[in-house]
Amino acid sequence: MRMLGLDYGSRTVGVAVSDPLGITAHGVETITRKEENKLRRTLARIEELIGEYQIEMIVLGYPKNMDDSIGERAKKTEEFRDMLVRRTDLPVVLWDERLTTMEANDILIESGVRRENRKRVIDKIAAVLILRSYMDSVQEKKS
Repeated sequence: MRMLGLDYGSRTVGVAVSDPLGITAHGVETITRKEENKLRRTLARIEELIGEYQIEMIVLGYPKNMDDSIGERAKKTEEFRDMLVRRTDLPVVLWDERLTTMEANDILIESGVRRENRKRVIDKIAAVLILRSYMDSVQEKKS
């Protein structure tokens, strides 16, 4: 089953896809928008990617607070999930994404990516980490 991983932010959405067997994940792109609530083009691009990669399920990063509470960003993510379900008719799993952006930044620093270039790819890397984390948990349950 091919999955789409999304790191939803106020102005960007990092996108990753799994291989058809759901074993590996790779970054595809970062979708940007000028205003937080202007989501029509973002949703249209996600729909294009779903068709292009024959996606059957979406894993959406869920930004809970460190104390496990639900803040404003998580509520906006829940609203985005609802839009995705309505537009795509696919299952959307909310997946805890705490610290993925920090981890993505660390990976980019270790890889020698310059600070000014990190912003362009950090959301895409975070989407890969979210998707990979979900796939790892599914594999653990099977073992």
